[in-house]
Amino acid sequence: MKFIVANWKMLPESLAQAQEILEFTNESLESMVGKEALSLVFCPPFVFTEEIAKLLKMSHLEDIAFLGAQDVAEEDKAALTGEVSGLMLRRLGVSYVIIGHSERRWKLNEPDTIVHKKLKAALRNELIPIVCIGERTREDNFKEFLENQIDKTFEGLTSDEVGRCIIAYEPVWAISTNPGAKPDTPSSALESIRIIAQVLISKFEIRNSKLLYLYGGSVNSNNVESFLREKEIDGVLVGGASVNKEEFSKILKVAFRIK
Repeated sequence: MKFIVANWKMLPESLAQAQEILEFTNESLESMVGKEALSLVFCPPFVFTEEIAKLLKMSHLEDIAFLGAQDVAEEDKAALTGEVSGLMLRRLGVSYVIIGHSERRWKLNEPDTIVHKKLKAALRNELIPIVCIGERTREDNFKEFLENQIDKTFEGLTSDEVGRCIIAYEPVWAISTNPGAKPDTPSSALESIRIIAQVLISKFEIRNSKLLYLYGGSVNSNNVESFLREKEIDGVLVGGASVNKEEFSKILKVAFRIK
């Protein structure tokens, strides 16, 4: 089974466009026999969350698609203007939440300490965290950077709590919206995923088979097959391509072929 996470970020601009994406996805997958081999998570902007939940329940996607959130507040009850708690997300039908996305870490200056608190909030509210880990530059010390980021992000968690997470390797240097970006390769991604897996295994005694590892870094229909063909990559975190209905449909069809 391949795991596909659609991170819509601040798009689309209207609920009608969001509905169009879901309907097109539904129609694209409707004729596929064995589409249950895919597992989809849609992470819309918060303002569309409740309506997307309703749309998923009314479509043929209900059995394979789940609702996700792009972020969660670090506290469950607090005076935090503009924040959305894990409890609120659960009540809206959210099952998954992205934690520590590179745009929050690097563009919004969200430190590892806050990422850690948000991870604990997600677990506390029985949400499944999709934890993003990745280096900003591919320099000689990138292994040390990954280890340090993992240490701070998962600090103090139990083996069971870490085992409830999905890990998304997200190399910032490979994201097309960043200056000087260059495409990642499956071999490079696998090297980093193996480093991340080894750190988690050694520190938390997590069996490698217990965690799902996703790749996220300018994923599109042209490169997704090369990553999904790797047995150690269980799925992809898709950004901009996930709000282009034709492009996202192509990605799903590639993933379906690989299973």
